[in-house]
Amino acid sequence: MPSLHILANPARFLKIARPLTPILFWAGVALIAFGAWAGLTQTPPDFLQRDSVRIMYIHVPTAWLGMGGWTGIAVSSIVFLVWRHPLAGVAARAIALPGAVFAALCLITGAIWGRPTWGTWWQWDGRLTSMLLLFFVYLGYMALARAEADRGGDGRIPAIYGVAGSVLLPIIRYSVVWWNTLHQGPSIGLTSSSIDPSILWPLWFTLAGFSLFFGAVVLMRMRAMLAVAKAEARMRRMAASEWVGA
Repeated sequence: MPSLHILANPARFLKIARPLTPILFWAGVALIAFGAWAGLTQTPPDFLQRDSVRIMYIHVPTAWLGMGGWTGIAVSSIVFLVWRHPLAGVAARAIALPGAVFAALCLITGAIWGRPTWGTWWQWDGRLTSMLLLFFVYLGYMALARAEADRGGDGRIPAIYGVAGSVLLPIIRYSVVWWNTLHQGPSIGLTSSSIDPSILWPLWFTLAGFSLFFGAVVLMRMRAMLAVAKAEARMRRMAASEWVGA
């Protein structure tokens, strides 16, 4: 794991993260803007759903990143538990808030899409319910991480929670396959899609754009957390030196 050990050094990480953050941010914004413009103006309405299908260009990326965010928390938590890299714990905590926001946006845009399509804002089917549970699991992780930090813990409890919460990911992914639900089945696969290409193509731009934007936000939060930790350590050293001098 030599490359992982190199990146786990906060100084080396910051040297990479500082220039990378604005690149990811502005590239993400540009791709989101182009994808949203193309989806609103350059694609035909769906045969059945008409113009309501255009919310797909926002809903699908938010669903993807709501689940992808927790995948990042789980992987970071495993790295923290196995190799004890503090930066992995910082990464997991940095991912939690944007992951929760995207999970919430997934639920909101799904409800907006469902109202004209299904005739209801909400249905307790497998996909919607499991995604809602993931949103609450995000909130639980953030509360647990904050409580652990306040009591000066070593971060193992939030990391274990981060790994355990990943059990929801396959449930969300395969809920439309395992159960007869109101939510449509998988539309996009690795090699094929049931969505017409004339409607589908802007999705790749918004998906890439939101992913880059998500990465930029995570890097911003990690840099802020490291700066706070550095400032707190400096304050403790100053307080200790003043106490010794007294």
